[in-house]
Amino acid sequence: MDFDLWWLLPIPAIFFALGWIAARIDIKHLLRESRALPMSYFRGLNFLLNEQPDKAIESFIEVVKVDPQTVDLHFALGSLFRRQGEIDRAIRMHQNLLDRPDLPADKRQTALFELAQDFHRAGLLDRAEELFTRLDGSPFEHPSLAFLLSIYEQEKDWPKAIAVTRRMEALAKQPYHKEIAHYDCELAQAALLKSDFTTARTYLEQARAEYKASPRATMLAGDMAAQQGDHARAIEEWQKIETQNPAFLALVAERLADAWRRTGGAAQGLRTLGAYQQQYPSLDLLNTVFSLTLVEEGAEAAASLIKEELARNPTLLGLDRLLEAQLASAPAERRHDLELVKQLVGQHIKRLGMYKCEHCGFRAKQYYWRCPGCGKWETYSPRRTETPDGYA
Repeated sequence: MDFDLWWLLPIPAIFFALGWIAARIDIKHLLRESRALPMSYFRGLNFLLNEQPDKAIESFIEVVKVDPQTVDLHFALGSLFRRQGEIDRAIRMHQNLLDRPDLPADKRQTALFELAQDFHRAGLLDRAEELFTRLDGSPFEHPSLAFLLSIYEQEKDWPKAIAVTRRMEALAKQPYHKEIAHYDCELAQAALLKSDFTTARTYLEQARAEYKASPRATMLAGDMAAQQGDHARAIEEWQKIETQNPAFLALVAERLADAWRRTGGAAQGLRTLGAYQQQYPSLDLLNTVFSLTLVEEGAEAAASLIKEELARNPTLLGLDRLLEAQLASAPAERRHDLELVKQLVGQHIKRLGMYKCEHCGFRAKQYYWRCPGCGKWETYSPRRTETPDGYA
């Protein structure tokens, strides 16, 4: 059968016409919808786009007064209240929605989730916990579990935190080994404070089963041995950190030095800690090695050690320790000047020697396993830094 190509020519025009008709229908539909919305709605959107949330809230309140059935706008307005810190108004907004007998089931779940967030933000953790728990099996189950976890971490209810994390693992198919190990370590640490070594050992075994390379569990195992008077065992435990994460040796340097002194192995300890400082340099290791050298070998050897370290890695702490070594053997006429310089350097060290969270940048004088800023676990570098921006 013959086929004439000219028959194809009208096809693009037909598709264009169909598209034009569809566009006209959509435009008419949008116009009808836009006419149904009060002007306050558009003013509110304009204020939001111009980053004026306070004025946007007032405009949206006018819309809600005109049309109380605008459920989604209630949700948006409640979220705005919460973000602005007007928690009481957010609670009332979401509570009013829940009081509606005709509210659909899916909207009721959304209102429950929003109200739970309001209570959480207001610090009413018991009420928030109750509502988040009621959302089990709903589309909001996983985010509700995340909020429950933050509540249990805040309250230090570690058994509940473990239970919730297990459920999150099952839902998200994502492991939380490190977090669960830290919860076990928290329980072990609480047991150690009571000298309940049996309970502490059980939790440490669970932590290590969950996260084999946990430096915290290893540190606590060494602490438990030292608390029981078994310093040789403590040294053995703390030295395992080198194979797990050698950066954490900085946190146990003082403990190792003390344990070696107690077992009569100060010379061996000095050699081992000196080797650690050469391989994994840190301010805390340097401070410990210097102090041990000063006691075991004298001021001249300590000064020589610090001079070598300053040439390799200049730090204010190194300078401070060099001044300390020089003060030990300085003549009387030089002591005043050396003490003045050491005092000035020491003041700078106190201000700059800090730990920094690698997740949010929060800085602190002491080491935290859980960042006070962002709540993440094991995000602090165990090496203190002297730089203002926290870079080691």
